Amino acid sequence: MSARDGVVLIGLNGFGRQHLINIERLVAAGKMELLAGVDFSDPGPDVRGAQTPVFSSLAEVAAAGIRPDIVIVSTPISTHHPIALEALELGADLYLEKPPTATLAQYHELLAAAEAAGARVQVGFQSIGSHALPHIADLLSPTDGSGPLGTLRAVGASGTWVRTRGYYQRAPWAGHRVLNGVEVVDGVATNPLAHAVQTALHIGGATGSEDVVRLDTELHHAHPIEADDTTTLSIGTAAGLDITCALTVCAGESADPWITIYGTEGQAVFYYTRDELVITPNADSPSAGAGEQRQSFGRTNLLENLIDVRAGAATELLSPLSSAGGFMRVLEAIRTADDPAQIPREHVFWEGEGDDEHPVIPHIEDLIDRAVKGGTTFSSLRAPWAKRPETSGELTVCGTARPVTVAELRTGADISPTNGPRPFLDQVRTLSGVVLTDQQPLDHPWHLGVSVAVQDVDGINFWGGRTYTRDAGRYVWRADHGRIVTTSQSVVTDAHDDGTSGQRWRAALDWVGPDGSVALQERRQVSTRHRGDGWELDIEFELSPAGESDVVLGSPGSNGRAGGGYGGYFWRLPELKNARVFTAEAEGEDAVHGTVSEWLAVTADFSSTAGHPLTGTTAEPATGSGRGPSTLIFISADDDPWFVRQSGYPGIGASLAWDAPVTASAEAPVRRRIRTLILDGVLPPAEIAERVAALSGAPVSTH
Repeated sequence: MSARDGVVLIGLNGFGRQHLINIERLVAAGKMELLAGVDFSDPGPDVRGAQTPVFSSLAEVAAAGIRPDIVIVSTPISTHHPIALEALELGADLYLEKPPTATLAQYHELLAAAEAAGARVQVGFQSIGSHALPHIADLLSPTDGSGPLGTLRAVGASGTWVRTRGYYQRAPWAGHRVLNGVEVVDGVATNPLAHAVQTALHIGGATGSEDVVRLDTELHHAHPIEADDTTTLSIGTAAGLDITCALTVCAGESADPWITIYGTEGQAVFYYTRDELVITPNADSPSAGAGEQRQSFGRTNLLENLIDVRAGAATELLSPLSSAGGFMRVLEAIRTADDPAQIPREHVFWEGEGDDEHPVIPHIEDLIDRAVKGGTTFSSLRAPWAKRPETSGELTVCGTARPVTVAELRTGADISPTNGPRPFLDQVRTLSGVVLTDQQPLDHPWHLGVSVAVQDVDGINFWGGRTYTRDAGRYVWRADHGRIVTTSQSVVTDAHDDGTSGQRWRAALDWVGPDGSVALQERRQVSTRHRGDGWELDIEFELSPAGESDVVLGSPGSNGRAGGGYGGYFWRLPELKNARVFTAEAEGEDAVHGTVSEWLAVTADFSSTAGHPLTGTTAEPATGSGRGPSTLIFISADDDPWFVRQSGYPGIGASLAWDAPVTASAEAPVRRRIRTLILDGVLPPAEIAERVAALSGAPVSTH
């Protein structure tokens, strides 16, 4: 090796021009010399340098007697594998642009060839050179959780970029999965936002192909292309970590992509394009006093790192070929997946003109935020252009006309393990179609429509999220999450004497702990019935021990958190305007929360666009758009206090264990029933009291 490494750059145009700028810097620093360029189209001496010879192939370079120390491959993805093998035969080390190859088989072949040749191969994931990455590792403690962020529990990659028609017309291979029989594998996760995926994998410790044990893809495109441009990736690692990537090039405007590092004691957001890190401890974590911290870092250039390793000035490559195995597993899953689903034009805006025209998916930023925070997918979030989530069917009511769908029975199988997977009612709505539920919201991704869940079942968390413990005196992340699964079910239609009809969903459910054992067995019945200008939702459930021993059901409230007695029945509302919450005796969140009353009402304008991704598109109907004024009347004969949230987030529950635990035994199962009247329009308290009286057949008071 000479004092200055001789470099051949293959690909002088496109991203190759960025390499030429970097090469000029390294030549000036005395670290290398550019021996030759290879390209079918010579960009001219002003770009590649007057003294740089240009060849049309690497074979021509070799025939000219040039023996490079390093070959940079900056060519289309489909050409990486053959060119890299050819360079290895010349005895050169490699700087290989991302992704390293077009298939996983090619990757393993190239990895074996590099090892056999004793060659160094650096892959051009530039973000891996960021000095923020070792700092992030220092913030996390893999075992004892003593770092400022505690122990790493999840990683998310978010990308909201804009790409125009011209972007996909810049090269014949752009936007293709396969071109003329050759694997191209272009796409949002494998090309423009590939750095986001690789950075998330790196932070999550999933660099080798064996580190990825689960991988699910949802691929979509709004552009008229073959490849994906809007995608979610759900990745499970051998270490038990979940990595979620939600990416698009169809945003309203481009934003710097970011990686979210979720620790047990806080989170950090890494803006990898500008090497900036924002650290936010949990409000109740030991490091909360430090507050939010924003730090900027430098970056080691990966070509310079390769040169320094060759010279002995650095000990190891920062982005070696061996560390791209996890990424190649992702690429292979995308390559072999079904073709991306075209997002229908009615769900897309187009902005700009000519080559600058580009599609905009309404609310895609919100969907991406929710997907990453909840470790979920576009379909689970009910994006209108995604496939439907797994359901057990729909619930309907029928007056004198046709049946009206008023709710969906979601199985919950697509919910993240730490968010308490369980069956729930989604898209509960009035007869006119006003949607009254939210699910997987940003503030609490474990809030799922209308559901039954308990945070403490003999120490198992079936609610999701952090667990409040008396010993810690605060919420802590624990590996204690269970799931509720349906073991049998049936749906029947009930015809009533007044000519109306409703439906009844009967189910048996197992409450399964993290070790796979069943803690509780539940019998549940969900009924619907037409009620004049509205309808009634009637939910009954019975909880019994699965074994011979009694089971204790608790809540944060019973474990020491004053006013935190949620658990049992819970209804997550969407964002509200002009909301009122009241009982016959009191009004307002503070006055009603924790009280016992026969009924509780919520009236509001359900006009938020959150959870309504059709808003503003041509697919939004003139009426029945899912928004409007509505009234909910919750009726209970049990003595459970009402759990009310209005200011922080909107939700209503009936607290099963408000400030003391409840025991379920074989002789005395825990039984509860909540009936809810669901009406269009805002009803005054006096009329609500009359409705309750008519329904129950007994007089009630009003205020």
